[in-house]
Amino acid sequence: QMQFVESGGGLVQPGGSLRVSCVASGIAFSRYGMGWYRQAPGKQRELVARISSGGSTNYADSVKGRFTISRDNAKGAVYLQMSSLEPVDTAVYYCNSWPTARENSWGQGTQVTVSA
Repeated sequence: QMQFVESGGGLVQPGGSLRVSCVASGIAFSRYGMGWYRQAPGKQRELVARISSGGSTNYADSVKGRFTISRDNAKGAVYLQMSSLEPVDTAVYYCNSWPTARENSWGQGTQVTVSA
C-alpha cells in the first residue's frame, strides 16, 4: 500500500523560504507522477505543484515563480522548495500521487505557518 511521510514544515516569516520533503513507500516510485497538495484552515485541499514520472512540472497560478517541485527517484522522495512565502501560504502540506491521489494514502502532512 502506498504510504507518504511528509516533513520539513515550520514557522517562517513572510518573504522567507522553506523546503518540505516527502518520502514514499509501497510503490514503484519512479513510475508515478507526484503532487504537492495543501489545505488551509476552512478550505478544501488543493494541488499546488506536480511533477510527472518524466520530470515535467506544473504549478498553480498562486505559487508559480515562487515554488519549485523536484524528485529523487533513487530515494523515493519528492521535494517542494518554497520561497517568497506569504501568509496565504499557511496550510498543511501533503504529497500524494498525481494525477490521481490515493484517498487511502494521505499522510499526516507537514504544517507550514507564515507569520511575522
